[in-house]
Formats: sequence, structure tokens, C-alpha cells
Amino acid sequence: MAATPETPAIRPFMVEIPVGELTELRERIMHTRWPDKETATDQSQGPQLATIQELARYWAEEYDWRRCEARLNSFPQFITEIDGLDIHFVHVRSKHEEALPLVVLHGWPGSIIEQLKLIEPLTDPTAHGGTAADAFHVVIPSMPGYGFSGKPTATGWGPDRIGRAYVQLMKRLGYDAFAAQGGDWGAIIADVMAAESPQGLLGIHTNLAGTVPAEIDRLFQQNIVGAADALGSLPSDLPAEERRACEQLDFLWQHVAMFLLLGSRPQALTALADSPVGLATFVLDHDPKSMALISRAFAGRPEGLTRDDVLDNITLFWLTNTAVSAGRLYAENRFSFLGVKGVTIPVAVSVFPDEVYQPPRSWAERAYPNLIHYNRLDRGGHFAAWEQPQLLVEEVRTGLRSLRS
Repeated sequence: MAATPETPAIRPFMVEIPVGELTELRERIMHTRWPDKETATDQSQGPQLATIQELARYWAEEYDWRRCEARLNSFPQFITEIDGLDIHFVHVRSKHEEALPLVVLHGWPGSIIEQLKLIEPLTDPTAHGGTAADAFHVVIPSMPGYGFSGKPTATGWGPDRIGRAYVQLMKRLGYDAFAAQGGDWGAIIADVMAAESPQGLLGIHTNLAGTVPAEIDRLFQQNIVGAADALGSLPSDLPAEERRACEQLDFLWQHVAMFLLLGSRPQALTALADSPVGLATFVLDHDPKSMALISRAFAGRPEGLTRDDVLDNITLFWLTNTAVSAGRLYAENRFSFLGVKGVTIPVAVSVFPDEVYQPPRSWAERAYPNLIHYNRLDRGGHFAAWEQPQLLVEEVRTGLRSLRS
């Protein structure tokens, strides 16, 4: 596309990391100064020393970034300026011209690497167990401050502004009607986008649904430091499924210290830009189920995620020096993470059993009056696109099927 004052150019992009940066990375890993071993016998104090030392050994001695770089470069990548900031994105059109355009949104501490496994089955369903009627044109943007997108130099890039930038991106690519899919921050951005009901957004699919009723959401956020008895303050007649979700929220909100730090003092995390092993340790500690999954991978028992999967994502953070710029999104956010956003357009919800909370159908029906799909899966966790891409692809196909003309 030719650039005009109204429509900036869409520029092709290739990943080309200088060899010197990869050499420096290995040297930094090998010169890590290690802390003492944890005093707990489990992961209650964070990633265990043995896990991180094996991660570092593999990272320095065996890991090959060039493999990941070639994988990224096997897909068409572009950069375009939106609202004064460069946005990097992958754009793969299906060979099926009636495909539904879909913008797929990643979260933290993720990147577009999380969604690469979705591209081929979504764009070429006939080669991956589907039919031509299941095809999508796929757009995967890197969030501002992440990966190869620009880093904001001033405040103001919260989920609402990011969502509006993505709507503009889809229209710039010629998609007047499209759907959105997201997990983690991607789910929040999709919710906020949908609440604004921009012209052209047909509906969304989410694997971290914003369904928590306002009164319950406030109760557990006020209980972050454990000063109040949130569970004891719940109505006595709460249905069992809703009470179980509240128990998950109670655990979540009392174990969010790293997110509070990101949201209040992101610049205090300068060490993450200086130590690759420090960066890896911090981002691994997202939630207990994911950390356990990753720990098993480095212990030689991969289940969904491999060692290379994990290090591809961490290495991208390191090479782009985006640990702090990405974390600032927590400081920019003004929306409830899991609360109701006021979405009225069609919504499809997938619930994975190892997610940080499992929204009950009753909450989903109240939060999304135009709920078109709700399904509970038998496996998978917070990083569903990464861990269980086949399951998520089928959920996206099924969940958004009714949006096709």
C-alpha cells in the first residue's frame, strides 16, 4: 500500500538478529550469579533453582534462536504506523477467499510466538482437519512495547487505545468486517474493543472471559493482601460452580505480587533488561499451573510446551529489550482484569481447566447477553494457543461459525 498522509505505508519486515547479540546473550547466561536454593520443597517460593539452572544450561549450550527466527520469517510480517506508533504484525491470507478475517491478540508474558501454531490450521483448514468453510484470514499484531512493535514514549497506551489501533489495522488491511480472539491481555483488549462496538467487529472469541460480577470483583480485589475475609463475605446461597470460581479468584488475588509491581513500579524492573536469567525467572512465575507445566518441560517431561517453545518467547523479549516496556501495560490499565465490560455483540467463550479461573456458564450468560458459544475443555491452561493449539483452533472454528455470512 502506498503511503499517504491519511494512510501510512504497510512495510514488509524480516527478523534479522546480528550474531553478536546472540553471542552476548550466551555469555551473559554463562556468567549468571546464582542465589541460594529455595528453602521450600515445592514452587511456593517461585521457580525452583534446579529448573532455572537447567533452563540456563540448555539456553546457553543447545538452544538455537535461528530456528525460531526462520519460523517467524516463514510468515509474511509487516510494520505500519498507527496513532504515532509502529505496529508489527503477521498477516496470512487464506487461499479460501470467503475466509473470515480474524485478529488474534496475545498477552503478557507472551508474544506473537504464542499464536504461531494457530496460523496454518486457521488459514488452511482443509489441510488440518477442517473444511473450506472454517477458513480465516489471520492477523497477529505485537502489542505496543512488545516484540518488534514500537515502544510508547509517553503514557496513554492502555487496552482501549490498543483495541482502537487494532480496529484501524484491520480496516487498513481492507477488512471491513472481522472477528477478534484473545487470551490474557488479548482477552481484555478484545472485551474492551467489543464494548466499544466499533463498526466492522462482528464478534469475539475469548479464552479468559471477563465475567466476574462487579460486586464479587470488588470484594476480591479488596482482599489482595488477605486483610478481609472475601470468601466468608459471599452470599450463602451461591451456586457451587460460582463458589468454586470465587475460590479460584481468592487464590489469584492473593498471589499477584508481580502484577502489582508491574502495575505500580515497572521501572523498578530494570534488572530484567540486564540479566537474561533474571528475565526468564520472572516471566516463568506467571501462575502455578503454567509454571508447573514449564518446569516439567525442563525436567524432560514436555506436555504441550517444549523447552524451545518457552525459550523462543523469552529470547524474543531479551533480543528486543522489551521486558520493561511490555510490563508498563499493567501501569496503563484502567479496566478490571476479569470483570464485566458491558459487551453486547456476539461472544464465544472457551474455558480451559488449568486457567487462572473457570467462569461459570451463569456468569458468562449475564456478562455476555449475546453469548453464542460456551464450552469447557478437558485439558489446557492459561496459554491455550501455545499449549493446546488444536483444541483452541477447533474452539475458534466452532465458536465463531455463526458470524459467517
